[in-house]
Amino acid sequence: MSVFHQFPPNISHFRSPASRSDMIKCIAVVGTVIWMTMFLFLYLQLSNNNTSGGDTIRAWRQTKEAIERLQEQNEDLKSLLDKERTERNDQHRKILEQSESHQEPVVFGPQTTARPIKVIQSDVLGSVEQEVHKRMLDDRIREMFYLLHSQNIENTTKILIENQMTSLMALSGKLEKLDGSEDRRKTLRSELASRIHKSIDHLQNPTSCADAKTLLCNLDKECGFGCQLHHVTYCAITAFATQRMLILRRDGQSWKYSARGWTSVFKPISKCSYDEAVGKTDLKPFTENSPARVLSLGIVDSLTIKPEFLPQAVPQQILRNLTAIHSHPPAFFVGTFISYLMRFNVETIEKLEAAVQSMKLSRGPIVGLQIRRTDKVGTEAAFHALKEYMEWTEIWFKVEERRQGTPLSRRIFIASDDPTVVPEAKLNYPDYEVLGSTEIAQTAQLNNRYTDASLMGVITDIYILSKVDYLVCTFSSQVCRMGYELRQPTGADDGSKFHSLDDIYYFGGQLAHEVLVIEDHVAQTPQEIDLKVGDKVGIAGNHWNGYSKGTNRRTFKEGVFPSYKVENDWRTFEFSALLD
Repeated sequence: MSVFHQFPPNISHFRSPASRSDMIKCIAVVGTVIWMTMFLFLYLQLSNNNTSGGDTIRAWRQTKEAIERLQEQNEDLKSLLDKERTERNDQHRKILEQSESHQEPVVFGPQTTARPIKVIQSDVLGSVEQEVHKRMLDDRIREMFYLLHSQNIENTTKILIENQMTSLMALSGKLEKLDGSEDRRKTLRSELASRIHKSIDHLQNPTSCADAKTLLCNLDKECGFGCQLHHVTYCAITAFATQRMLILRRDGQSWKYSARGWTSVFKPISKCSYDEAVGKTDLKPFTENSPARVLSLGIVDSLTIKPEFLPQAVPQQILRNLTAIHSHPPAFFVGTFISYLMRFNVETIEKLEAAVQSMKLSRGPIVGLQIRRTDKVGTEAAFHALKEYMEWTEIWFKVEERRQGTPLSRRIFIASDDPTVVPEAKLNYPDYEVLGSTEIAQTAQLNNRYTDASLMGVITDIYILSKVDYLVCTFSSQVCRMGYELRQPTGADDGSKFHSLDDIYYFGGQLAHEVLVIEDHVAQTPQEIDLKVGDKVGIAGNHWNGYSKGTNRRTFKEGVFPSYKVENDWRTFEFSALLD
């Protein structure tokens, strides 16, 4: 039996009780004004009438009839208002009865798509609003902890307050799993990921390869592995949004990461080959509404006008449900595409399973650290010492111990392009079991990067990072973000199970990430900006000290503001390729 319940097809015309009531009240007011205006007009006309007595009597009769018609219309309006008031009271009574009997609450509010919406039904989950507010509470507690932890106060008071905050975060973690609710969410997330995968698969395997509308993607973008995979993900999302089949140029056989090409580690992305789908067909440059059968897509950096389907857009058909069961819908959606592209072949699966078994991930909680050092430090990212990663690792373990109510062994997995990090961790943190491969780190060096060993090494690191319980890294790293993205469609809600030492989550070339102001703020320092409820702010980052940075779209001023005074305003796009 389906875990979803379907709305009637005319859901796009549904109005909430409040909006319907306001509309009818407006009609009543307008009707009354019209009635009075007509009466005044007729009176003035009669007052100025210079006709004969017979004409005057006829005019009075017509006026009387007009007034009677207006009175009838006025009575109809009153009846309509009384009926609406009765319906609203009945609806309110039903809501209260459902609440008392623990039934699934009624979901109100207009849906933004004309297609039927499937609404989550569950005995252990609350309404969408309840689920979102529980998650918001968890987020606000962590923001308060960031604010306190950033203060340069070294005394017993700070220690006491931090311990209380740790206890609060643990309690919030317990609420997530009460009454089997997280198991239910996990099932729903898995089903939603499966639905997206089936939709992608439907486009990728058409009946006729030679007739299918096709989008051609060049695998070898001039950048590292994480950047290249994110480029192909951008291609895949573009193909999905425009209902085209994605094909890699020459099937990815000339991939500089492997002489054996894409299929040396991954499954083919389609049953159709490059020759079958493209062949000698004239290629046209990509435009969103081009009628050409085969289009060639450039890199996202070259776009002058960004389409509305770019990350971090989420299918509007599923956003409402997704916000009820997942803390970061855009990362979930992107993650489904990366997980589809990174379907491993048999040889790769065997190697990955052996690596996971050697890590003994099932022995207990483990935190993954992705530490990027070589080519990007000093240019794209700042240097972060190991102790910064370990500080947040220890905080997570303390919270988890309180949540589980038992001491935990400290275990970490380190993925790095610096072979000195694992030995450093083993030396300086003897209370931790340190897992990680210096050999993989060696293959990540610039002189070894484009080899089969390096390719398998980075895939292994990303795969294991997607399996750990918590992730500490820098989101400026593409490898870190890939590990985070791959975690999302696995069923577990890992949207908040991370700590980034620099950026918030983003997708290269994305549309602006905006947040909505939910509490007014008056700037207290020259660095801060004013906010009013309803303002939109283009978010630039979280400083992990209780404050975020952004630009107020109303005032055009840039600065910092308290992070807890805003909420994400996720973008949507109707991906018509999404199957029911």
